[in-house]
Amino acid sequence: MPILTSKYKAPTWIGGKHAQTIIPSLFRKVSGVQYLRERIATDDEDFLDLDWSRIDSNKLVIFSHGLEGSSHQPYILGMVKEFNARGWDALAWNFRSCGGELNHSVRLYHGGSTYDLKNVVDHANNTKKYKQICLVGCSLGGNITLKYLADHKSDLPKAMKQACVFSVPCDLYACARNLSSGINRIYLNRFLNTLKDKIARKARKNPGLYASVNLDKIQDFIDFDNYVTAPLSGFKDAVHYYIECSSKYSISKIETHTLIINALNDPFLHPACFPTEECHQSDSVYFEGPMDGGHLGFMKDKVIGTYWSEERAIQFLEEGK
Repeated sequence: MPILTSKYKAPTWIGGKHAQTIIPSLFRKVSGVQYLRERIATDDEDFLDLDWSRIDSNKLVIFSHGLEGSSHQPYILGMVKEFNARGWDALAWNFRSCGGELNHSVRLYHGGSTYDLKNVVDHANNTKKYKQICLVGCSLGGNITLKYLADHKSDLPKAMKQACVFSVPCDLYACARNLSSGINRIYLNRFLNTLKDKIARKARKNPGLYASVNLDKIQDFIDFDNYVTAPLSGFKDAVHYYIECSSKYSISKIETHTLIINALNDPFLHPACFPTEECHQSDSVYFEGPMDGGHLGFMKDKVIGTYWSEERAIQFLEEGK
């Protein structure tokens, strides 16, 4: 599909890529969203927490958050609020151990956890209420969304129409290396602290299951994925996980009308995370690369209020362009 020219420009006062990333993350507040939580069971005797915001529509958008996020992240709440206002029901699901309670199974979640997204989509579709279901994924949730559309293209619900994803680490290995260098380690350490805390708490509940994991040796994502993600999720090592789960290698399989939006100044993303060639060769997937936006920023004029990303997602899902 064509590489789209983006009209987005960050406010002049906000500064560069790090400010565009950090200010919305720390200071944005979104009010007015009232979730109704539902817990569903998984095939491996675990659970997923789903947060619904319904307005009695026959259109549904399902949101997948980013690494160590939840349904209560400002970028998710902003999407939910705006889609509700435009006539959509909204469902924001929480990755395992991200909804406020540790999950039961040994494994957590990872960039290829398409089986969990499939459970969520199938559960929503089985309500028989929705004529149109669309997906919005943010950061790691965007990678999972793209992988889901590729891996399950033969058994997607008929109601599944379109998808829009933002700030996607399409190449997980390149992104992991990028976050290990320079000032980006500020972001890395914040993620690692919460991930290691979850593993420590799960180890206390399940003595012996994590005996081989030395948390002190984990200094970056590659370490974490070698010592935790890979062995607990059936991969040989981190590299095997990255190859199997990086969405850039699956774009050619996607048949759902999809838009990938990655800001060119995103501090998280390595140039390998901008799959322009893969999208250009695809019959279904568009790529849009704004010059500004940082990582899940995309602020308009001020911190509070509607963000460009929300308007753009609605435009694409409603108009297809």
